[in-house]
Amino acid sequence: MSIRLAALMATSALCLAAAACSPAKTPAAAAQSQVPAPALKAAGGVDIPGYAGDFDHFAFDEKGDRLFLAGEEGKTLEVFKLSSGERLKTLTAYAVKRTVKFPVEGADSVGYDATHNRLWVVSGGKDVPLDYSYLSEIDPTTGKMFHNIRFDANHVEALAVEQGGDKLFINVTDKNYLAVVDKAKGTVVARWPIKEAQQNAPIALDEKTHRLFVVTRKPGMLIVVNSDTGATVASFKAPERTDQVIWDEANRRVYVTGGEGHIGVVQQDDADHYTQLADIPSAPGAKTAILVPAIHRLYVAVSPGESKTMGRVIWFDVAPR
Repeated sequence: MSIRLAALMATSALCLAAAACSPAKTPAAAAQSQVPAPALKAAGGVDIPGYAGDFDHFAFDEKGDRLFLAGEEGKTLEVFKLSSGERLKTLTAYAVKRTVKFPVEGADSVGYDATHNRLWVVSGGKDVPLDYSYLSEIDPTTGKMFHNIRFDANHVEALAVEQGGDKLFINVTDKNYLAVVDKAKGTVVARWPIKEAQQNAPIALDEKTHRLFVVTRKPGMLIVVNSDTGATVASFKAPERTDQVIWDEANRRVYVTGGEGHIGVVQQDDADHYTQLADIPSAPGAKTAILVPAIHRLYVAVSPGESKTMGRVIWFDVAPR
């Protein structure tokens, strides 16, 4: 027998012996090894000293490498470097040239139809205060207004706009229903009651599978709705005091940011089946967020108005699926 063959036989014998002596993997250990990695990983944060109150909306300019955060009570605009999160400046008492006259004051929630270059803006409601609200269609380039849709409701919240279809969906929060609007006609064509909970507010849309993700605040729930029929597909417990629900199209996940200090994550297996993943710790008051798909990052604003601490922006790396 050659030396090489003898060595191979000896190695094989040792491997077989080791395998025989190794303890079998228990079902618990096997299950533990299959636990998926967290969908989000904390990656950084920056303080915003001196700010009091709530933050409201994020926006970003990818080409200019800028992230913007609106201060609701403080009437400020915080500016950050998009790629790093570095805080650059605070704009205060900035002038706004108004070229659009809304039916009433109190413009708030906005949806954008990129296909037709139209803004849909909510105004009126309890913050003005009025017992009715409007949804207005505007050309953002010229300021021309096309439709004004009146809702006999004092709390109309977020909206989701189809980019490839003719509908938009808007939460009529104090009446507990979801309104379906025909964009071309500027009319409400359906009203779908939200039966599982009250105060439906944030909303997101997966246009590919025709699914809406509606979050309620009393109690906190995430409800998956068929955007063709209004039927409920699934529902999950969600964080309380939620201000944002985000659809991550690339990774087929839903992120729900709530003021109680964690982010809810639900994974879409297919249009009709969903899996609730582990919550991601954030911070009290961390309820306003924006996803930047190009850099795989989720930015979240921590409002000192709710947390009674310093204002802050934190961010998470999004794990690929």
